[in-house]
Amino acid sequence: MMIPFKTKRPFLSRQALLRNFMITVIGLMIATLLSAVFFLLSHNTANIAIIYVLAVVIIAQNTEGYGCGIVASLFSVAFINFVFTYPYMELNFILDGYPVTFLGMTIISSLSSTLTTHLKEEIQLSNEREHMLMEAEKEKMRANLLRAISHDLRTPLTSIIGTSVSYLEQADRLDESQKTHLVKAIAEDAQWLLNMVENLLSVTRINDQTASVNTALEPLEEVVSSALQRFYKRMPGAKVQVSIPEELIMLPMDATLIEQVLINLLENAVYHSGSQSPTSLSVDTDGGFAHFHVRDHGSGISPDRLDTLFDGYTSMQNHSSDSHKGMGIGLSICKTIINAHHGQISARNHPDGAEFIFSLPLGENTYGS
Repeated sequence: MMIPFKTKRPFLSRQALLRNFMITVIGLMIATLLSAVFFLLSHNTANIAIIYVLAVVIIAQNTEGYGCGIVASLFSVAFINFVFTYPYMELNFILDGYPVTFLGMTIISSLSSTLTTHLKEEIQLSNEREHMLMEAEKEKMRANLLRAISHDLRTPLTSIIGTSVSYLEQADRLDESQKTHLVKAIAEDAQWLLNMVENLLSVTRINDQTASVNTALEPLEEVVSSALQRFYKRMPGAKVQVSIPEELIMLPMDATLIEQVLINLLENAVYHSGSQSPTSLSVDTDGGFAHFHVRDHGSGISPDRLDTLFDGYTSMQNHSSDSHKGMGIGLSICKTIINAHHGQISARNHPDGAEFIFSLPLGENTYGS
C-alpha cells in the first residue's frame, strides 16, 4: 500500500476563513493591549516587538495555511512603527537604525510564522501516515483472519460431513463400537468448530476504531483459574502444571479475552505437542510486565514457521489423531487480543518442546494488599 508524502492543500471553506480571521484579529488585539501596558510602564520598544513575535507564532499555530501568520507579521511591524515608535501615529522607516530594526523584525516574524505553520503541517502529515499504516495493519489482520477461517473451518466441516455420510450409508454394517467411534469423531469436530466461533466472537470485543479494549484491574489468580476451568471442560483428560506468584497481582485487562488466549495456547499445546507429558503454565513479573509462559514437551515448532506463526494460516502437523486441525485462527486471534492490550506475544523452541510467551503491561496498583 503506497502512502503519499505530499497532498495538495485544499481550498479553505468559508467557516475556516472566518475562524482564521477571528483568531488573527483577537491575537493581534491581545498583543496590542499587552504592548500598550508595557509601553506605558517602560517605553521599551524591544519588549513590544517580542510580544508581537509571540502573537505571530500563536496565530500561525492555530490557523490553517501560511496567510494569517504572514499578514500578522506585516501588521505587527507596521503597527509598532505607527503607534509605539517616535514620531507617534506616523509611519517612518527612514530614521537612523529603523530600517535595519524593522527589516530584522519582519524577517524574524515571517520566518517564525512560516516555520510554525510548516511544522504543524508536518505533524499533521505524520499523523495521517500513522493512521494509514494502522489501517493497512488492520486490513492485513482481516485478510489473515479470513484466510485462517477458510482453512480451519473447511477441514472440520468436511470431516463432519464425511463421517456422518459414512454413518448413514453403512449403519446396517457397523457394530456399536464403530458407530460410537464415528459419533465421537463428529462430536470432537463440532466442539472444535464451537471453539473457533468463540474465538471469532471474542474479536468483536475489540474496538474497531482504536484496536483497543476496555480494561479493568483483575486478579491474576482468578483469571488463570477461570481459564483452566473452561479448558478442563473441553479437555477433561488434559494435565496442566501451574505456577503463579504467591502475592496478589492485579492486572489491567479484559478478563474474558485473556482467558480465551490462555485456552487457545493450552489447547494448541495439548493438540500439537504429540506428548503425554503435562503442559506447564507459569506467570512471572519483570520490567513492568506480567509474562505468561505455556510450555509443552513435544516435538517443537519448525524453525521456518516461527516468524509467521501468528499470521493466521498455520497448519501444524503432528503425530496425534488431531493433526488435521490447524492452529492458524487461534494464534492469529491471540496476537490480535494481546496487541489490543498493548502487550507482546511470541513463540520459541526449548530443548524439550515449544513455548508460547505473552506479556501484559502492569498498571498502577498492581500489587494488592
